[in-house]
Amino acid sequence: MHSHGAANHASAPASAPASAPAAPAPPAARVRTVKPDTRYMRLKNIHLLLAAALAGCICALSCPDAAAAEPHLLGAGAIFPFPIYATWFTQFARDPKVRDAFNGTGARVDYEADDSTAGVADLIGGKVDFAASDTAISNKEIGQVERGVVPLPTTAGAIVLAYNLPDVGALRLPRQVYPKIFAGDISTWNDPAIVTANPDVALPDLPITVVVRADAARATRVLTAHLSALDPDFRQAVGTSRSPKWPEQDNFMTATMNDGVAALLARVPGAIGYMDVGYARLAHWQFLALLENKAGNYVAADPESSAATLAEAKFPARTLPSGAPDLRGNSRDPHGANAYPIVAMTWLLFYAKGYQGEQLAAVHDLIQYCTSAAAQGQAAGLGYVPLPENIIERVEKAAGFIQ
Repeated sequence: MHSHGAANHASAPASAPASAPAAPAPPAARVRTVKPDTRYMRLKNIHLLLAAALAGCICALSCPDAAAAEPHLLGAGAIFPFPIYATWFTQFARDPKVRDAFNGTGARVDYEADDSTAGVADLIGGKVDFAASDTAISNKEIGQVERGVVPLPTTAGAIVLAYNLPDVGALRLPRQVYPKIFAGDISTWNDPAIVTANPDVALPDLPITVVVRADAARATRVLTAHLSALDPDFRQAVGTSRSPKWPEQDNFMTATMNDGVAALLARVPGAIGYMDVGYARLAHWQFLALLENKAGNYVAADPESSAATLAEAKFPARTLPSGAPDLRGNSRDPHGANAYPIVAMTWLLFYAKGYQGEQLAAVHDLIQYCTSAAAQGQAAGLGYVPLPENIIERVEKAAGFIQ
């Protein structure tokens, strides 16, 4: 497996696969490292600035007039939802219409995007007022939080399979095929199983180069959870993880962050990899596979098909120690006719008790805004998936257990 590095949130232009030069032949060593392409690094700041600019300032939460507001809510955790949280939290604190409608206490919200694991650790340690996590929180971790926990899904994101075959504008990948590509069992584009699914396409006699994440990533965990649900052999060989043990094969290469994957895809004809759909849209990546869902339909990732998947999410019947319903659910292999198969939610984690005075009111106000039509209606434009009404209703009920 070969290794490449690059910074997050960078963009590969739509024409990149068609014009990018072929990757150089690998040296004898199994692992190689290249310097990041700075073209793909610049968009990190642009993307974050764009998300914050939609709300009027950079992560807006530290501006002088906002800092004077009380009460104050401090959160930390997941990086994936940062752009939408930065937008929501800034609007909650600074947008006059939002403040008048939702923020009765005039609260401000500070959020540090670090890592889901770090956010949960801060919640356990009592260092924050809430945390954010792409994997919710485990039963063991809940047991370590003295004040109890109420996990609330807030938004979601799809994972897309991007490829570099410029002459193939609409690639169909059967559900029996793409797990085997990522398991290393299908390694050429003219494999009979792929050809059969694409009768009107001239697939090249070209090796499939599989690009996977070198860093521990939400996208990897969501993808591998789905592939494990589809294919027992994949589940046995690779499994579900943010950082799994991928096949040690010469056609597997690694890259860091979404933009590292995009940069490598653009340079290697015949490559396939995965990225967050919001990033793919920002990068104007044209070549995204249509995936066969459980109903046998080939579906693209869009807000409607992703919302159809969320609507099927299964939640545990049990309640949490706090008494709240357990909303740690997802749909790993949806059966709906229009459901895109690789979608997962992300969560805000609140204490079940211990908020004092106006801080408790601020928590409930913030949740009410994040689940409102005004906030959820912005999700698609920021590259996320709005929660369907059946999940919003569950969140509103669970929020009632925060005291």
